[in-house]
Amino acid sequence: MMTSEKKTQADLNRMSVKGLKAVMNILDKWGCSPEQAQAILRLPRATFYRYRSNPDKANLDADQLTRLSYLLNIHQALRIVFENKDNVYQFMIKKNHNPFFNGRAPLAVIETGDFGALYETYKRIDTLRGGLW
Repeated sequence: MMTSEKKTQADLNRMSVKGLKAVMNILDKWGCSPEQAQAILRLPRATFYRYRSNPDKANLDADQLTRLSYLLNIHQALRIVFENKDNVYQFMIKKNHNPFFNGRAPLAVIETGDFGALYETYKRIDTLRGGLW
C-alpha cells in the first residue's frame, strides 16, 4: 500500500513539472508579465522565479494543479478554434466584447488570480469549440 501512495505522489510530481513547463511557455507566448503569471498561478514571487529556473523542483498544491489544467485546456481550445498561431496566442490579449468579458481581454480577467475568473474564462473559451458563444 505504501508503494501505491508513493507512486501516486510521484505521478503528481511528474504532472506538476510537465504541466508547469508547458504553462510557463504558454504564458510567455500570451505576453504575460511575471506579475501576471504569479497571480494566475497563485505563486509567490520567489517561488515563481525558483520554479521558472528549475521547474523540476516544483511542488504544487491541488489548486495550482487545477489552474495548470484550466490554462492547458484554454490553450487547447484556442488551438482547435484557430488555425493561425497568431490568433491562438493573441486571443488572450485582445479586448473581447462578449458577455462576461465586457470589453476586457481574457488575460486581464484571469490576471486577477481569482479562481472563479479563471474557470469562467475557460468555460467561455471552451464553448467556442462548439460554436455555442
